[in-house]
Amino acid sequence: MQRRKRLILFFSIQASAIWLFFLFHLPIISDIFFLRFENPKRTAFMEYKSFLRPFKRIEYQWVDLKKISPYLRKAVVVAEDERFYEHEGIDWDAIIDAAEVDIKRKRIVFGGSTISEQLVKNLYLSPSRDFIRKGRQIVLALILDFVLPKERILELYLNLVEWGPLVFGAEAASRYYFKKSAANLTPQEAAFLASILPNPERLGKRGFRWTRRAQYILSRING
Repeated sequence: MQRRKRLILFFSIQASAIWLFFLFHLPIISDIFFLRFENPKRTAFMEYKSFLRPFKRIEYQWVDLKKISPYLRKAVVVAEDERFYEHEGIDWDAIIDAAEVDIKRKRIVFGGSTISEQLVKNLYLSPSRDFIRKGRQIVLALILDFVLPKERILELYLNLVEWGPLVFGAEAASRYYFKKSAANLTPQEAAFLASILPNPERLGKRGFRWTRRAQYILSRING
Protein backbone atom coordinates (compact mmCIF):
# COMPACT_ATOMS: atom_id res chain seq x y z
CA MET A 1 0.00 0.00 0.00
CA GLN A 2 2.82 2.40 0.88
CA ARG A 3 4.52 1.64 -2.44
CA ARG A 4 1.27 2.35 -4.27
CA LYS A 5 0.91 5.70 -2.49
CA ARG A 6 4.49 6.66 -3.34
CA LEU A 7 3.92 5.81 -7.00
CA ILE A 8 0.71 7.84 -7.10
CA LEU A 9 2.51 10.78 -5.47
CA PHE A 10 5.44 10.49 -7.89
CA PHE A 11 3.27 10.45 -11.01
CA SER A 12 1.06 13.23 -9.63
CA ILE A 13 4.12 15.43 -9.17
CA GLN A 14 5.35 14.58 -12.68
CA ALA A 15 1.95 15.33 -14.23
CA SER A 16 1.72 18.62 -12.33
CA ALA A 17 5.21 19.63 -13.46
CA ILE A 18 4.37 18.89 -17.10
CA TRP A 19 1.06 20.78 -16.84
CA LEU A 20 2.77 23.79 -15.25
CA PHE A 21 5.49 23.79 -17.90
CA PHE A 22 2.99 23.87 -20.76
CA LEU A 23 0.86 26.48 -18.99
CA PHE A 24 3.87 28.74 -18.36
CA HIS A 25 5.17 28.30 -21.92
CA LEU A 26 1.81 28.46 -23.71
CA PRO A 27 2.61 31.78 -25.48
CA ILE A 28 5.91 30.35 -26.76
CA ILE A 29 4.31 27.07 -27.85
CA SER A 30 1.59 29.01 -29.70
CA ASP A 31 4.26 31.12 -31.37
CA ILE A 32 6.11 27.99 -32.52
CA PHE A 33 2.99 26.89 -34.40
CA PHE A 34 2.83 30.29 -36.13
CA LEU A 35 6.45 29.88 -37.25
CA ARG A 36 5.17 27.54 -39.94
CA PHE A 37 3.81 30.57 -41.78
CA GLU A 38 5.42 33.70 -40.27
CA ASN A 39 9.01 34.96 -40.29
CA PRO A 40 10.15 36.50 -36.98
CA LYS A 41 11.06 40.18 -37.06
CA ARG A 42 13.21 40.01 -33.90
CA THR A 43 14.40 37.41 -31.40
CA ALA A 44 15.07 37.49 -27.66
CA PHE A 45 18.79 37.24 -28.41
CA MET A 46 18.65 40.18 -30.82
CA GLU A 47 16.97 42.25 -28.12
CA TYR A 48 19.62 41.23 -25.60
CA LYS A 49 22.52 42.11 -27.91
CA SER A 50 20.83 45.36 -28.93
CA PHE A 51 20.51 46.30 -25.25
CA LEU A 52 24.26 45.78 -24.81
CA ARG A 53 25.00 48.02 -27.82
CA PRO A 54 22.21 50.62 -27.83
CA PHE A 55 23.92 52.94 -30.32
CA LYS A 56 24.61 50.31 -32.98
CA ARG A 57 22.02 49.22 -35.54
CA ILE A 58 21.15 45.55 -36.02
CA GLU A 59 22.08 44.17 -39.44
CA TYR A 60 19.34 41.72 -40.38
CA GLN A 61 17.61 40.85 -43.65
CA TRP A 62 15.36 37.83 -44.12
CA VAL A 63 15.80 35.71 -47.25
CA ASP A 64 14.09 32.47 -48.25
CA LEU A 65 16.07 29.24 -47.94
CA LYS A 66 16.31 28.88 -51.72
CA LYS A 67 18.18 32.22 -51.81
CA ILE A 68 20.88 30.95 -49.45
CA SER A 69 23.83 29.14 -51.00
CA PRO A 70 23.53 25.34 -50.75
CA TYR A 71 27.18 25.39 -49.68
CA LEU A 72 26.27 27.43 -46.61
CA ARG A 73 23.30 25.22 -45.79
CA LYS A 74 25.49 22.14 -45.85
CA ALA A 75 28.39 23.84 -44.05
CA VAL A 76 26.22 24.92 -41.13
CA VAL A 77 24.76 21.44 -40.67
CA VAL A 78 28.27 19.94 -40.78
CA ALA A 79 29.60 22.48 -38.28
CA GLU A 80 26.71 22.73 -35.84
CA ASP A 81 24.60 19.57 -35.99
CA GLU A 82 25.80 16.70 -38.18
CA ARG A 83 22.83 14.49 -37.23
CA PHE A 84 20.32 17.29 -37.87
CA TYR A 85 18.26 15.26 -40.33
CA GLU A 86 18.35 12.13 -38.15
CA HIS A 87 17.29 13.26 -34.65
CA GLU A 88 14.00 14.76 -33.45
CA GLY A 89 15.33 18.00 -32.03
CA ILE A 90 17.73 16.57 -29.44
CA ASP A 91 20.96 14.68 -30.10
CA TRP A 92 21.17 12.64 -26.91
CA ASP A 93 24.54 11.13 -27.88
CA ALA A 94 26.03 14.61 -28.27
CA ILE A 95 24.61 15.67 -24.89
CA ILE A 96 26.16 12.63 -23.19
CA ASP A 97 29.51 13.29 -24.90
CA ALA A 98 29.41 16.95 -23.82
CA ALA A 99 28.52 15.96 -20.25
CA GLU A 100 31.52 13.62 -20.10
CA VAL A 101 33.78 16.46 -21.24
CA ASP A 102 32.25 18.76 -18.61
CA ILE A 103 32.96 16.18 -15.91
CA LYS A 104 36.59 15.82 -17.02
CA ARG A 105 37.08 19.60 -17.11
CA LYS A 106 35.16 20.02 -13.84
CA ARG A 107 33.07 22.85 -15.24
CA ILE A 108 29.65 23.16 -16.90
CA VAL A 109 29.68 24.26 -20.53
CA PHE A 110 26.40 22.71 -21.80
CA GLY A 111 27.67 21.65 -25.21
CA GLY A 112 25.93 19.30 -27.60
CA SER A 113 23.16 21.72 -28.57
CA THR A 114 21.38 20.94 -31.83
CA ILE A 115 20.29 23.50 -34.40
CA SER A 116 16.74 23.20 -33.00
CA GLU A 117 17.99 23.90 -29.47
CA GLN A 118 20.03 26.89 -30.58
CA LEU A 119 17.05 28.23 -32.50
CA VAL A 120 14.62 28.12 -29.55
CA LYS A 121 17.30 29.63 -27.30
CA ASN A 122 17.82 32.52 -29.72
CA LEU A 123 14.10 33.03 -30.26
CA TYR A 124 12.77 32.82 -26.72
CA LEU A 125 15.32 32.22 -23.94
CA SER A 126 18.06 34.07 -22.10
CA PRO A 127 21.77 33.46 -22.82
CA SER A 128 22.30 32.27 -19.23
CA ARG A 129 23.98 28.91 -18.57
CA ASP A 130 22.01 26.94 -16.00
CA PHE A 131 20.12 23.66 -15.73
CA ILE A 132 16.68 25.30 -15.76
CA ARG A 133 17.34 27.12 -19.03
CA LYS A 134 18.86 23.97 -20.55
CA GLY A 135 15.81 21.94 -19.51
CA ARG A 136 13.42 24.48 -21.04
CA GLN A 137 15.56 24.54 -24.18
CA ILE A 138 15.40 20.75 -24.58
CA VAL A 139 11.61 20.53 -24.20
CA LEU A 140 10.96 23.47 -26.53
CA ALA A 141 13.36 22.02 -29.12
CA LEU A 142 11.40 18.75 -29.09
CA ILE A 143 8.17 20.70 -29.62
CA LEU A 144 9.77 22.76 -32.40
CA ASP A 145 10.96 19.64 -34.23
CA PHE A 146 7.53 18.04 -33.87
CA VAL A 147 5.72 21.07 -35.30
CA LEU A 148 8.08 22.27 -38.04
CA PRO A 149 9.71 20.44 -40.97
CA LYS A 150 13.50 20.27 -40.99
CA GLU A 151 13.92 22.63 -43.93
CA ARG A 152 11.84 25.29 -42.17
CA ILE A 153 13.93 24.91 -39.00
CA LEU A 154 17.11 25.32 -41.04
CA GLU A 155 15.67 28.35 -42.84
CA LEU A 156 14.81 29.99 -39.51
CA TYR A 157 18.21 29.21 -38.02
CA LEU A 158 20.18 30.54 -41.00
CA ASN A 159 18.20 33.77 -40.92
CA LEU A 160 18.31 34.38 -37.15
CA VAL A 161 21.68 33.14 -35.90
CA GLU A 162 24.35 35.68 -34.91
CA TRP A 163 27.30 36.01 -37.29
CA GLY A 164 29.06 39.11 -35.98
CA PRO A 165 28.57 42.24 -33.83
CA LEU A 166 24.80 42.77 -34.24
CA VAL A 167 24.98 40.90 -37.55
CA PHE A 168 22.17 38.35 -37.78
CA GLY A 169 21.32 35.94 -40.55
CA ALA A 170 23.05 34.61 -43.64
CA GLU A 171 22.22 37.56 -45.89
CA ALA A 172 23.54 40.20 -43.49
CA ALA A 173 26.63 38.06 -42.76
CA SER A 174 27.41 37.58 -46.45
CA ARG A 175 27.22 41.30 -47.07
CA TYR A 176 29.17 42.12 -43.89
CA TYR A 177 32.11 39.81 -44.64
CA PHE A 178 32.07 39.43 -48.44
CA LYS A 179 29.95 42.29 -49.86
CA LYS A 180 27.73 39.84 -51.71
CA SER A 181 24.40 38.04 -51.43
CA ALA A 182 24.09 34.79 -49.47
CA ALA A 183 23.00 33.12 -52.71
CA ASN A 184 26.44 33.66 -54.25
CA LEU A 185 28.71 32.34 -51.49
CA THR A 186 31.53 30.04 -52.56
CA PRO A 187 32.32 26.81 -50.69
CA GLN A 188 35.32 28.50 -49.02
CA GLU A 189 33.23 31.48 -47.87
CA ALA A 190 30.48 29.18 -46.61
CA ALA A 191 33.01 27.11 -44.66
CA PHE A 192 34.42 30.26 -43.06
CA LEU A 193 30.98 31.51 -41.99
CA ALA A 194 30.07 28.14 -40.51
CA SER A 195 33.41 27.93 -38.70
CA ILE A 196 32.85 31.15 -36.72
CA LEU A 197 29.36 30.30 -35.42
CA PRO A 198 30.54 29.14 -31.96
CA ASN A 199 31.78 32.67 -31.20
CA PRO A 200 31.27 35.00 -34.17
CA GLU A 201 32.36 38.23 -32.48
CA ARG A 202 35.73 36.75 -31.52
CA LEU A 203 36.34 34.39 -34.45
CA GLY A 204 35.09 36.79 -37.11
CA LYS A 205 36.57 40.05 -35.86
CA ARG A 206 39.55 39.85 -38.25
CA GLY A 207 37.37 39.08 -41.23
CA PHE A 208 37.98 36.19 -43.59
CA ARG A 209 40.71 33.94 -42.15
CA TRP A 210 41.39 30.30 -42.99
CA THR A 211 41.51 27.90 -40.03
CA ARG A 212 41.71 24.15 -39.50
CA ARG A 213 38.04 24.14 -38.52
CA ALA A 214 37.10 25.90 -41.77
CA GLN A 215 39.29 23.46 -43.71
CA TYR A 216 37.52 20.50 -42.10
CA ILE A 217 34.09 21.94 -42.92
CA LEU A 218 35.18 22.57 -46.51
CA SER A 219 36.37 18.98 -46.86
CA ARG A 220 32.96 17.76 -45.71
CA ILE A 221 31.15 20.07 -48.14
CA ASN A 222 33.21 18.77 -51.04
CA GLY A 223 33.24 15.17 -49.82
